[in-house]
Amino acid sequence: MKESIRILAIGDVYGKPGRNTYREKALALKEKYHPHLIIVNGENSAGGRGINEKAYRAIKEAGADVITTGNHIFDNKGYEEVIDREDVIVAYNFPPESPGNRIFSKEIMGRKVYVITLLGRVFMDPRVDCPFRKALEARERDPDGIFIVDFHAEATSEKTALGFHLDGKYALVFGTHTHVQTADEKILPGGTAYITDIGMTGSMLSVIGADPEKTVPRFMYPHYREKADPCKKDLRVQGIYVEVDPEIGRAIHIERFEI
Repeated sequence: MKESIRILAIGDVYGKPGRNTYREKALALKEKYHPHLIIVNGENSAGGRGINEKAYRAIKEAGADVITTGNHIFDNKGYEEVIDREDVIVAYNFPPESPGNRIFSKEIMGRKVYVITLLGRVFMDPRVDCPFRKALEARERDPDGIFIVDFHAEATSEKTALGFHLDGKYALVFGTHTHVQTADEKILPGGTAYITDIGMTGSMLSVIGADPEKTVPRFMYPHYREKADPCKKDLRVQGIYVEVDPEIGRAIHIERFEI
């Protein structure tokens, strides 16, 4: 039996509790799946918004190959410390004037594998370029490459539409941002592995990672502005494991996990 390219994608790491949980579980995940490529979304890894040097180091020391981000990348004042690293990527559809690397690549089993992040526009920031067009533009960089996209978006319809738009062109399209793992993992007809959201690395007894005691009042009272800290209860790592046939560059297996 020929060997597949094995990929792990870890859901949005939320604050210090999420970072610590990923570091604690990383070895077990590597021993179970033996991945060639580990993608970790670090969008909320520094205090729940953005990324900084401390968060970057924690995720990298646990074995991440590349850290994807999202709409909060510039929210933490420490982003300047890591924004130019080759293994930290910002949205490919950001305006060209925005700082940061747009694409990550790694050679695996003789094939060039590329990872990008895209931001959605539905209920999100309309100042970014069309993710559907930018995804195809990225693909044109290397027609023989294997492409993966972390689609950081709010609307499930937009995520699903991008999956079908890229079916047969990308090996893997997975969603992040909502912090709720969806149960719709599948291989699309053209051979693209797809899931609407891979989930979160952080507290499952929280409001998408944040302490409910300080988050709930924000929905109730217009005057309430107290910052909600990351919750520390019932910490878990969520994500997906995917196998890609290196000869045809298409997915042959996808499964979600939670530990």
